[in-house]
This record gives sequence, structure tokens and C-alpha cells, in this order.
Amino acid sequence: MKTISLFILTLFISASVFAQRPDREKIKALKIAHITEQLDLTETEAQKFWPIYNANEDAKSKLRESSMNRRKEQPIEELTESEAKSLLLDMEKAEKQKVALESKLLNQLFEILPAKKIIKLYQAERSFKQKMFEEYKKRHSRE
Repeated sequence: MKTISLFILTLFISASVFAQRPDREKIKALKIAHITEQLDLTETEAQKFWPIYNANEDAKSKLRESSMNRRKEQPIEELTESEAKSLLLDMEKAEKQKVALESKLLNQLFEILPAKKIIKLYQAERSFKQKMFEEYKKRHSRE
């Protein structure tokens, strides 16, 4: 019954998201539904998992945003050599921070989930990205 209800919820969310131009909140809701379905978390696991996962997603989002803003500040052609070097070092620093976030998440998840469910999480994230990419391709092949 739980699976059927979750499937119907996902179906309704999907229909409403793809009926109009999706925004971040709708995509986030779809991702949550997809991960919830794929992981089949117990109530106790879910109560511990979602705050950790959401905090990690927020941190990654802020890191991406600041990294993107830094790269958009000035066209590459207008950068001096020292500015370009500084930008590259900032990009390297951001990558290291990203790896540190992933490592922190993994260590936190080890405390609340079995390893198999953590692997399922990574698979669910990949399959969700693939679904979003396929939907994007379908939409833009018609235009």
C-alpha cells in the first residue's frame, strides 16, 4: 500500500512538474520522492536521514553558486594571467570542498544507514539525474 501511494504521489508530482516549466522547488520535490521510493527508509531512518541529506544538498548548492558566480565575474579574454591563475586555484579549492562534503555525508550516513542503502542512494541520485536529462532532451527535441 505504501509503495502504491508513493507511486501515485510521484505520478501526480511528475505530471504537474512536466506540465509547465519546472523550477527548482518542483525538481527538488521530485528528487525527494524518487529517493524516498528507491531507498525504502524506515521511519526512524528517514527522521535521521533527511536533515543530514538536506543540509548536504544546501551546502553543495551554495558551493556551486559561489563557484559559478566567481567564474562569471569577468570574461576569460579580459582576465590577466594572475587573475586566471587565481580563478583556477579557487576552482581547485571548490573541488576539494566538494569532496570534503561528500566524505562528511558518507561518514554521517554510515552512522544511520546500512551500506547497501547508501549505495542505493547514490544509484537513486544517478537515476534521477538521468530521468531529468531524458525529460530535458524530450522537451527540447520538439522545439
